[in-house]
Amino acid sequence: MPLFSFLLSFLLVPQGPQQGVAKPAAKPAPALITWSATRPLTWADFHSKPMPAEQLAALTSATIDVQVGCKDYVFSSEVKAVFIPHESWVRDKVKASPELLRHEQLHFDITELHARMLRQKISFLKLDCEHLNPAFNNLSNAAFSAWKREEFNYDRETNHGLSPTKQAFWEAQVKQRLALLDKFASLP
Repeated sequence: MPLFSFLLSFLLVPQGPQQGVAKPAAKPAPALITWSATRPLTWADFHSKPMPAEQLAALTSATIDVQVGCKDYVFSSEVKAVFIPHESWVRDKVKASPELLRHEQLHFDITELHARMLRQKISFLKLDCEHLNPAFNNLSNAAFSAWKREEFNYDRETNHGLSPTKQAFWEAQVKQRLALLDKFASLP
C-alpha cells in the first residue's frame, strides 16, 4: 500500500537584488530516488520500519514532486515521480519475495505514469504567471486525485500483490501506458 503525498512548490523569482535579507541555513534534503526506467527499486531502498500494528508486508512511499516557477513572467515547471526511502519499509527483507518487490515497484511505476500524465497536461496548457491560479491548482488537484484513486484500485484488484493473475495484468497495463506516454518521460 503506498503512502500518498503530493509536493507542490511555487517559485517566484524576484525582479531585482534583495539586500540585507538573511537566508536561513539550508538543511540537507533527505535522499529521494527519482523514478528511472534503468534503476528499479531494491529492498535496500526501504529504510523505515513498520508500526507494530501494521499488517502489510511492505509499504512504498512515493510522491509526485511538482515545482513551478515564474521568472520574468515566463512559466516553467518540473514534475518528478520520487520514492521516499525513509518512509518506505518492508517487514522482513530476508523473507521478502521478488513478487512483493515487483508489486512495490509497480506502485512507483504508477506514480511515474501519473507524473507523465501531468507533464502532458501541462504541455497542452497555456499557463501564464499572472493567471496561474486557480487553473494550475485545479489541474494538480485533479492529477493527485486520479493518481490516488489508481493506487487504491491497484492494491484492491491485486489484493496487495497476492493475486498473480491480476498483478500480471496491472504490470502489463502500466508498462503499455508508460510506453504510450514515453514522450513525457521527462521535461526537455
